[in-house]
This record gives sequence, C-alpha cells and structure tokens, in this order.
Amino acid sequence: MAQKGHFPVLHFDFLDMTSLPVLLATLGPGLGIVASLLAGGGVAVAARWVLAALASDDLQQGHEWRYDISRMNELRRLDAVYRLLQPLIELLARFNRAAFREQLPEIQRHIFAAGLPRFWLAEEYLARAETIALILTPLYLYVSVAWFGPDAAVLTLAATVLTVYGLRRRLAARARHRLVLIKRRLPYLLDLLTLLIEAGATFLPALEQAVHELKGHPVADEFGRMLADMSLGKTRGEALEALRARLSDDDVTSVVGSIIQGEELGTPLARVFRTQADVLRIKRTQRAEALAGEAGVKMLLPGILVMASTALIILGPFVMNYLFSGFSL
Repeated sequence: MAQKGHFPVLHFDFLDMTSLPVLLATLGPGLGIVASLLAGGGVAVAARWVLAALASDDLQQGHEWRYDISRMNELRRLDAVYRLLQPLIELLARFNRAAFREQLPEIQRHIFAAGLPRFWLAEEYLARAETIALILTPLYLYVSVAWFGPDAAVLTLAATVLTVYGLRRRLAARARHRLVLIKRRLPYLLDLLTLLIEAGATFLPALEQAVHELKGHPVADEFGRMLADMSLGKTRGEALEALRARLSDDDVTSVVGSIIQGEELGTPLARVFRTQADVLRIKRTQRAEALAGEAGVKMLLPGILVMASTALIILGPFVMNYLFSGFSL
C-alpha cells in the first residue's frame, strides 16, 4: 500500500491471471451452492404463486362494486386462464376499453350467442385472447428465428396479432354455429309449446316442460335462462326482450316480436306458436333451396380444375415425347 497525499492507493499486483483459475477452483463449490439455492428459491416462489392462483379463493370486497367482485369470483372458478393471469387480463381490459370501444358491443353479442358464461365482459374476453397470444410469443420468436434467421423476428409480431384475430374469429364462428343449432330446433320447441297449451297448460308450466324435454340443447339453455330472468322479477316482455338482445338473430327476433304482439292483442299463444313454427320451417326450406342453387356455381371452379388436371394427365406424355424426342406416329 502506498500513500499519495491523504488518500491511500491500493495495488493489486499480487492478483495476476495465473492465479484466477486457482481462485475460481477454490470458490467453485461455494458458488455452486449459492446458485443452487437461488434457483431453488426461484422455483419455490414460482410454484407457490401458481398454487395460490389456482386455489381460486374468493376476492375480498374492496372499492369495486359488490356485483363486480362476485362476477370476478365466478370467472376465477370457471376459467383457469383468468384465474392464473387475472392482473394482466385486467390491465389489458382497461386498454381494450379505450382502444376498441366500437368493437366491444359486437364481441359482447357473440359472447352471449356462443353460450359463454354471462360473467364475461367483452373487453376481458378480448384481453384473455391477447394474453394467450402473449404467452405464445416466445414460441413464435423461436420458430421464426430458427426457420428464417434473425432477420425474420418481425414475423413474431404478425403471428401474435394473427393469434388474437384467430381467437376472435373462433368466437364469432362458435356463435354462428350455436345460432344455427337454435334455429333448427326452435320449430320443435314451438310445436311442443303448442301441444302443451292446447292440452290446458299455461305459458310458464308449458315452457318449463318444454325446456325440460329439450335439456342439454342450446335452445333449451336460452329459454331456461329466460325462465330464470322471470323468476328473478322480470316481466315476460322484459325476459323476451333480453332473449332477443342476447341472440340478435332475425328469426328469433321475429318469434319474440310475434309473442309480444300476440300478448298485447290478446291472440291465443297456441295460434302464435303454430304460425311461427310454420314460418320457420318455410324459411329453413328456402335456405336449403338457396344453398342447393349455389352448389352448382361453387362446384364450377373445382370441376374446371379436375378437367384441366385430367387433360394434363392424358396429354402430358405425348407433349413430353414431342418436346424431347420428337413426335412420331
């Protein structure tokens, strides 16, 4: 150690590069133990967080509305992604509420029509899709770099956006498929209501019996929810309006409007149900005829492709023989 003014100057000439391997060899076991402890502590903390998230304990009432807390508790019980990543989903939901304000009503209609739990808000369901896309982003990054090189990392962003779009389209397709199932079975439900009412039952017992007979089908689920709304204090008209708003379909709107109008005018419900069942069957027949008429046009392009491939298979050997060895009879 040397003195320069009032400040000591330390010299480390005794530590050269030749002694570094000896030092590392000496400290090696200790560093391995410390690294193992840190890794084990990290795994323990991560496991504890995952187990706590999967426990689905009810949230305590805070500054939020009591209904909102109940809704979130139900979502935590029903959906594992929401239960595990609720803070991230809530953060993205606030962003979606501001960025996609115009698209949220359509997403909410699709959520209802698809038969998803009524506890979902549109911005939260969209945030769930975004969260799944973010989870898959490292996989997309690895695949794009491994297959196309480091310059193709931008494909990761495109793949993430396409994942969100695909989940959004999947929800819309699920809603359309469920509406098709409802419209196929709705005439049979109306026929059953007609028979029960003509047999002497009133509207509510007849509807309960019809829902029980078709239990497990989407049409029974929707009219069962209508019965639940009426048991909670809604009038019959309000429950029917809620059904029309949930499904947002022309055929269902026509049936609900006819029922409401029949009640206002005093028309017997059995007559209304029979008329609407006949109208729905006529519409279904018309849709089948329209699809059959479109089938010929849709098959035109595949037919042309099949004819072209057949011509290539038959004439291909002769053309190749003429080009490479000359054509001779």
